[in-house]
Amino acid sequence: MSKLYLSASDVSEIMDCSENYAYRVIAGMNEELKLKGYVTRRGRIPRKYFFERTGLSQEEEQQDEQT
Repeated sequence: MSKLYLSASDVSEIMDCSENYAYRVIAGMNEELKLKGYVTRRGRIPRKYFFERTGLSQEEEQQDEQT
């Protein structure tokens, strides 16, 4: 089973960016979720929401993990 939440290190690896930038991306997305009335976790982002907002495919990530 895959994790429900992504950490900054997960986001930085997926987006090929620094962890510092990943924390900023997560903070922005969490702010969007708060405005929609969702509960958020600091430094974590729901996997499903992250992939929806970035336009990336979860299948591509899973293929990268397998190779």
